[in-house]
Amino acid sequence: MGVFERYLSLWVGLCIIVGVIFGNLIPDAFLKIADLEFAHVNMVVAVLIWVMIYPMMVQIDFSAVKDVGKRPKGLILTLVINWLIKPFSMAALGWLFFKVIFVDLVDPQTASEYIAGMILLGVAPCTAMVFVWSQLVKGDPNYTLVQVSVNDLIMIFAFAPIAAFLLGVSDIAVPWETLLLSVVLYVLLPLVAGYFTRKKLDRKNDHNHLNHFIQRLKPWSMVGLLATVVLLFGFQAQTIISQPLAIILIAIPLLLQTYGIFVIAYGSAKFMKLSHDIAAPACLIGTSNFFELAVAVAISLFGLHSGAALATVVGVLVEVPVMLSLVAIANRTRHWFTPQQ
Repeated sequence: MGVFERYLSLWVGLCIIVGVIFGNLIPDAFLKIADLEFAHVNMVVAVLIWVMIYPMMVQIDFSAVKDVGKRPKGLILTLVINWLIKPFSMAALGWLFFKVIFVDLVDPQTASEYIAGMILLGVAPCTAMVFVWSQLVKGDPNYTLVQVSVNDLIMIFAFAPIAAFLLGVSDIAVPWETLLLSVVLYVLLPLVAGYFTRKKLDRKNDHNHLNHFIQRLKPWSMVGLLATVVLLFGFQAQTIISQPLAIILIAIPLLLQTYGIFVIAYGSAKFMKLSHDIAAPACLIGTSNFFELAVAVAISLFGLHSGAALATVVGVLVEVPVMLSLVAIANRTRHWFTPQQ
C-alpha cells in the first residue's frame, strides 16, 4: 500500500479542514468556482471527479464478467444490497428521522431536502473507492472488478428511475434531464473512456503497458479525490460552521444506515458461506456510496447551498472514517468465513 492508502483518513481529514477554513476565509473565490456551471453541472467539480474516477475505470476489465458464473453468490449479494435494500432503507430512515423523530428541529422544506440528499447517496453504489476498500481487506481483485463493472452497468440504467421514484415519493419534483445528464457525465462517459483506453493499451493482453499507465495515473487520482473534498467542504463551509446541529442530525441516520447495511450484508455473506476474499469486498461495496455522483446530482437538482447538497457532503464526512472502521471489523473477523475457494 502506498502512503495515500495507508493514511487515507488523515489526508481526507486534512482536506476537510482546509476546505472549511478557506471556505470561510475566502468565500468569494468558492462562489466564483461554483458559478462555473453548464446545464446546472459544475464544470470544476466535474473535471476533478473525472480525474479521480478515470484511473479506476481503466482498471475495470469487462471481459472478466463472463467468469462471474463460476462464483455468482458474491455478486448476487452485492446487487441485492445495492439495488433492492439500500436505496429503500435509506429513504425510510430519512423519512423516519426528519419527518418523525427530528420533526420539531428542522423546518419541513429543509427536512425534505435532507431526505433527498440521503436518497441520492443510497441510490449511488460506490465506484472509485471500492478498489481501496477491497485492497485493505485483501479481497479478490478480479472479482471486485466484476462486481464494480456490473454495478456500473446497472447504475447507468437504474440510478435515474430509482432516484426519481424515491424522490417522487418524498414529494420532490425531479428534472429528469439534469438527473440523466449527471449519470451520463459521471458514470457512462468515464466508463466508456476507461474501456477504450484499456482496449488500446492492452492489445497484446500482457498488461505491461496498461499497468504502467495506471501507475502513472495514480497520483492524479489522489489529487482529484483530495481536491474534490476541499471544494465540496469549501462550498458548504459557512453552512457547516453556522449549522453544526444540522451536521449532527444528518450524520445520525447516515451512521445507522451504514452500519445497519453492513450487518445485513455481512451476516448474509456468512450464511451464504462465501469465502472472505469475496464476502468482505461485497459487503463494503454494498455499504459505501458513490458520493461524487450523489453530490453532483444534489447540487444540480437543488443548488449548492441546499439541504440536499449538505446531506450528501455529510455523507462524505461520514464515509471515510466509518468505512475504515468496517475494514477493521472485516479483517478481525476473517476467521468467521470459509477458506478462500
